[in-house]
Amino acid sequence: MARDTGVNSRVNSLGFAKSPADTRVVVAMSGGVDSSVVAAELKTQGYDVIGVTLQLYDHGAALAKAGACCAGRDIHDARRVAETLGFPHYVLDYESAFKEAVIDDFADAYLGGATPVPCIRCNERVKFKDLLETARDLDADCMATGHYIQRADGDHRAELHMAADHARDQSYFLFSTKPDQLEYLRFPLGHLLSKAETRALAQKYGLAVADKPDSQDICFVPNGNYAAVIEKLRPGAADPGDIVDASGTVLGTHRGVIHYTIGQRRGLGIGGLADPLYVVKLDPEKRHVVVGPKEDLSTKIVPVREINWLGDVPFDSQAEWPMRVRIRSTEQPKEAILRPTGPTTANVELLTPEEGVSPGQACVFYALEGSRVFGGGWIWRGY
Repeated sequence: MARDTGVNSRVNSLGFAKSPADTRVVVAMSGGVDSSVVAAELKTQGYDVIGVTLQLYDHGAALAKAGACCAGRDIHDARRVAETLGFPHYVLDYESAFKEAVIDDFADAYLGGATPVPCIRCNERVKFKDLLETARDLDADCMATGHYIQRADGDHRAELHMAADHARDQSYFLFSTKPDQLEYLRFPLGHLLSKAETRALAQKYGLAVADKPDSQDICFVPNGNYAAVIEKLRPGAADPGDIVDASGTVLGTHRGVIHYTIGQRRGLGIGGLADPLYVVKLDPEKRHVVVGPKEDLSTKIVPVREINWLGDVPFDSQAEWPMRVRIRSTEQPKEAILRPTGPTTANVELLTPEEGVSPGQACVFYALEGSRVFGGGWIWRGY
C-alpha cells in the first residue's frame, strides 16, 4: 500500500511518527471489497484496526436490497471480514440521522425542482462528520476509508487529489470534505491504478467479498425508482401538471414534476413536432415542466454557493481563479473561470458551455494542471 504523498521514511505508511502497533485507525467498512481491503492491508501491516459500519436505514428493508451499501447483507460481510482478520468491529445505528440529513434533504430537493446528489450529502453530514467524531471518541489517530481519492501533505495543509485511476476517481463525491477532516482522514486505495488491483489484494487476503459486485444504486432507492421513494416520503409530490414552453403555452400534461430532470427528452408525450423538445426548467410551484429546443439547454454561467474551499489562501482573496470544473461525476474536468461573489459563493464561467446543468448538482474545482482538488460548491438556481 503506497504512503501518502509527502510522507518520509521516519513515519509509518499513514504518516505518523510511531510504529503501526501504536497507531490506532478506524476503518469505515461498508461491507464491500474496497473498505475490506483497506482493513486487511492495515491489519496485516500491524496497525491497531477497529472496523465500524453504519446502519443507515431500516434493516428489514435492507435485507431485500442486495445491490446497495450499508444494507443487512453488507453489515454481515463487514463483520465476517473483521472476524477473519481478528480485529474488533462495531455496527452503529445512524438511521435517524441519515433520514434527516440525507433522505429528507433528497426528497425536499426534488420537490424544489433540483437534482440532488445524496451520496455527497451522506459523506458530508454522516460519514465524515458523525462517524469521524466516533473515530475520535475511540482515540483513533485517523480514520481510513475505501474511497478512490488521494490525500497529500502539502506545504500549507493536507491536500486532496484525484485518484491515480481517473476512471474510478471519487473526488466529485468528496469535494465537501473540510480541511480539518482531511487532516484526519486517510485513503489507502487512491494510488491503485485499477479495480483489478483491489480485487487481487482481496484474493491475497482470502476475503470472501473479493468478487462482490460494486454497488450501483443510491442505497435507499430500490431499483433506481427515486420517484416512488419521494412519493412515499412526501404524499402528493407526484401531482400532475402542465408541460409548457418558454412563453407558457400548454403543450401537454405530465404525471408529476419529480419524474423529470433537466435535459430529459424521452417520455414527454408530446408528438407531432418537427424538432425534438427537452426539459429546460422545472417550476414546482406552478407544477410546470418547461420544455424547449436543445440550444436552450446550453449554459455558460453557473452560480454556485455553499463552497467548500481547499486552497491555501481564502477563496475571495482574488477576483478570478482559472480552474477546471466538473459538473457531472461521469465527465472529465473542463476549463472554467471562478469569480468569487463572497467567501462561499461564486459565478463559474464555463469556457465550453454545458448542456443540462441543473440546480442541486455539484460543481467541483480542480487545478488547471495536475491532480489537486480545490473543493467545490452547489449549483443553486436556473439560468
